Amino acid sequence: MKLTCLSKGRGFHFPPCHVLSLCGFQILLECPIDLSPLAAFSPIPSVAHELRRRTDPPRESDGLIRAVPRYRTVKHLSAYDVSLFDAVLVSSPAGMLGLPFLARHPKFSARIYATEATARLGRLMMEDLLAMHAEFVQFYGPEEDTFPEWMKWDELEVLPSKLKEIIIGENDVEMGNLLPLYSAADVKECMRKFKAVKYCEEICHDGILMIKPVSSGLEIGASNWIIVGPRRNVTYVSSSIFESSHAMGFDYNSLQGNDIIIFSDFSSLGELVHGGKVADMARMSVTDMEEESVHPSPSSISSMRGCNNEEALTRCLTGNDEISEELDKLSFISSCVMNCSREGGSVLIPIGRLGIVLQLLELISMALESLNLKIPIYMISAIAEETLSFTNVVPEWLCKQHQQKLYSGEALFGHVQLKESKKLHLFPVLHSPSLLTNWQEPCIVFSPHNSLRIGPVAHLLQRWHQRENCLLVLEEGVDADLALLPFKPVAMKVLQCSFLSGIKIQKVPPLLQILNPKLVLLPEEMKDHLPTTCSSFFSFSYYSESETLLVPSLQDDFEAHLAKDLALQLKPKRIKGETTAVARLKGQLLISNGKYMLVPSKRPGTSTDKSSLLYCGSVDPTLLVSALAGKEIIGTVSRRDDTGAIFVQVDVPSKALIEIGVHRTVICSANETLCGRICESACSVLDGI
Repeated sequence: MKLTCLSKGRGFHFPPCHVLSLCGFQILLECPIDLSPLAAFSPIPSVAHELRRRTDPPRESDGLIRAVPRYRTVKHLSAYDVSLFDAVLVSSPAGMLGLPFLARHPKFSARIYATEATARLGRLMMEDLLAMHAEFVQFYGPEEDTFPEWMKWDELEVLPSKLKEIIIGENDVEMGNLLPLYSAADVKECMRKFKAVKYCEEICHDGILMIKPVSSGLEIGASNWIIVGPRRNVTYVSSSIFESSHAMGFDYNSLQGNDIIIFSDFSSLGELVHGGKVADMARMSVTDMEEESVHPSPSSISSMRGCNNEEALTRCLTGNDEISEELDKLSFISSCVMNCSREGGSVLIPIGRLGIVLQLLELISMALESLNLKIPIYMISAIAEETLSFTNVVPEWLCKQHQQKLYSGEALFGHVQLKESKKLHLFPVLHSPSLLTNWQEPCIVFSPHNSLRIGPVAHLLQRWHQRENCLLVLEEGVDADLALLPFKPVAMKVLQCSFLSGIKIQKVPPLLQILNPKLVLLPEEMKDHLPTTCSSFFSFSYYSESETLLVPSLQDDFEAHLAKDLALQLKPKRIKGETTAVARLKGQLLISNGKYMLVPSKRPGTSTDKSSLLYCGSVDPTLLVSALAGKEIIGTVSRRDDTGAIFVQVDVPSKALIEIGVHRTVICSANETLCGRICESACSVLDGI
């Protein structure tokens, strides 16, 4: 088994990516797309702004590139021959956005596995990205050259250092990973290769690997994977959340007892960006954990190890602290939205996490009602209608509170009532005639994209960025200075928020203690964050980006299951002086559903006469002498040597010598007939099967 980490990713929207070699299969774990290069491009100006002529220089005074954006694939993925991939496992919608780049390759034939909810939401996200990108193509025209003018080295050299770093990457090696966005046909071809898996459904891949998804709690439909092979059981743990206020929580109990854990949750290792003053704008910051949560001391983690039974360990993992923290943050965001609305300002929320959007909708609507504020809520996106409708038909992926609503006949989420009461308005595009008729300010708008470069958010920012009473709510992980560069000077308030995106590092040791694997594969960066006492409980191997880790075999033998019709043919025979019965069989060794199987051979069976018997045990010299006498052969036990061998001397009817050793018996005689008779006598005192 081999594991290669292609990318550590950058949080929720750009998850890590690996290649796993297992049982002769090459499995790609996640295939995200890196949207960070969008920051280097200028957004499309709105109609209200003066349009520049296309003959203008390709860059504006702020240094941003005025051209159709390009998108970056996982940087080390291009080194692989796509025809060698046998399967792709996707854990979350963000983990599949880069797949159309692979699926359009004529040699790509891998089967893609994802839960039904992940596959559906991922497809919608692809379509939304295409819709937002289409505005650039409409404005600039399609790229005719495979190598546009702005990608020439002399043009890149004059870019501001920050933008140059974004485009060419570390050590100037990521230019080759910048690609034009895929097409709608590529997305369709990609989805054709998907195998959508139901909740906890076990799927057999090529008759050898058994694959099963279990809930990770990160988002609706997000999963971890169990991969069972004939000689290895592997658990792939992606970013996970123990308790969620909207999605089903982390089903870690289903992961217990597997041999190997691939721990691929990098979220707790990300550096926490503290709040600070941002030039030309008022800025607030809400963080999802204290410094101790990001860089916990060994003593704080060691205290978690004090849990010495499963019930105590479970309490360590599943306390409601995570839900409370998230609800506190969401409540704070809602209060900021209300403050802005009371001042007559509009609010722009380009958050791209479905669960957060659903919860904010409910909290904001309740706050508006309690304050008796008649402020409309708009959701502007090409996929808004379908996405919200889909959330009401996936109860198996929701938390217990929302599942109970289904049993009581209520809508699973509050957006249904908001639409019916005309408090929430859904529109596919900003320039929709019905939206222009309905539009009123102040308002609250949910709309992509968090990069502030594509989608309706760019036009709304151009409208509101100089209004001091307006509010922009951003996710953490976006460089606010760079994101707002084309809109400066910015007078509106900016609230930057981080949300829980994975397992807190304090909970990793007790989680591993419950899962009880034989070997854990961890990111190299975790080595300094886990207490040394962990090594007494588990075996660890550490992997690094762009390096291949060879995982040693954990067992020398293996189990094989016996087919019923072959088992009925067995005729066990008890070995003399033993309690064990042995049977001889002839069959074929096959692999079926991840297990070795012995089935009847298709070849004709052999006879079972004495010449075909197999003999076991060692020859007893006394019994052999008696058996020889029955055939009128006179023999005596003559001596032993230093090796423990016993010699039987035969004098009648002619000379012969029999050497009885620990592992073999040797008959020496010049008379071939006598040699055969002695052999028959020796076989008569042995067990034959």
